[in-house]
Parts: sequence; C-alpha cells; structure tokens
Amino acid sequence: MEHRITIYCQTTALSELREFLRNTLTMPILSESQKLQITLAVEEVCANLIIHSHQCNAADHIDLEIKESDNKLIFEIKDQGTAFNLLDYEVPNLIKVKGEKRKGGLGIILVKKIMDEIEFESSKGTNTCRLIKWIHS
Repeated sequence: MEHRITIYCQTTALSELREFLRNTLTMPILSESQKLQITLAVEEVCANLIIHSHQCNAADHIDLEIKESDNKLIFEIKDQGTAFNLLDYEVPNLIKVKGEKRKGGLGIILVKKIMDEIEFESSKGTNTCRLIKWIHS
C-alpha cells in the first residue's frame, strides 16, 4: 500500500488531511482507537509545520506519503520550510504548563507516545519527518 497527498499550508487543509487518513487507514488489523491516534499524530506534525514553519502561507505545501512495509506503517512528511527537528524537542515541565494554563506545546509529546519510531532528516532544502507505527497482528 502506498498513498500520497499534498496539502497547502493553511489550517483549513487539516480537514482534508483527516479525511485522507480516514479513507487510507482502513486495515482491519488497526483498531478505531489506533486509527484515531495515528491521525492525531500525523495531523499534529502537519499542523506544526503549517503554523510554525510556513506561517500559514497558502503558496507553500506539505507532501505526505504513507507506505506499508514489513508489519509497519511509515508516514513520510516532506516540506521545504524552516527545519524543526522533532528529535531535539525537549519535553516541557508538565506541572509548569498546567500552572500557566497555556494552550499548546503538548502535541509533540503525544506524537512521541503514539508513534513507535520517529526519524528526521534535512537535505538540500527538503525536510523529512518519518513517523513509524508497528502493526501487531
């Protein structure tokens, strides 16, 4: 299985992304909960790219490719925006975040908890974030 979508860097494109994932993640081996969690993780990475890396510039785009390989799903997210290495992200102090009652800043924690592996690379102006979810039968 291999699926691709290009979305433009507007937050309104996230609904198109969710619909694409809903129609793509149809494997009976995945529970509804797993499908929702995977969708949340992929959407979080794309939303961060749209908002922080591209400043919601509709002229920019993000490419998502989904591959199924050897009992795993690979979500490859590519863009040409300002690079952000998910692996360098430092988890905020949750007690401090709770005390500040701030919105945001916790989505990356969810991505790291939901996905089994995360890879990041940047080369020749293209950033790639690879989210990997192992499928257990």
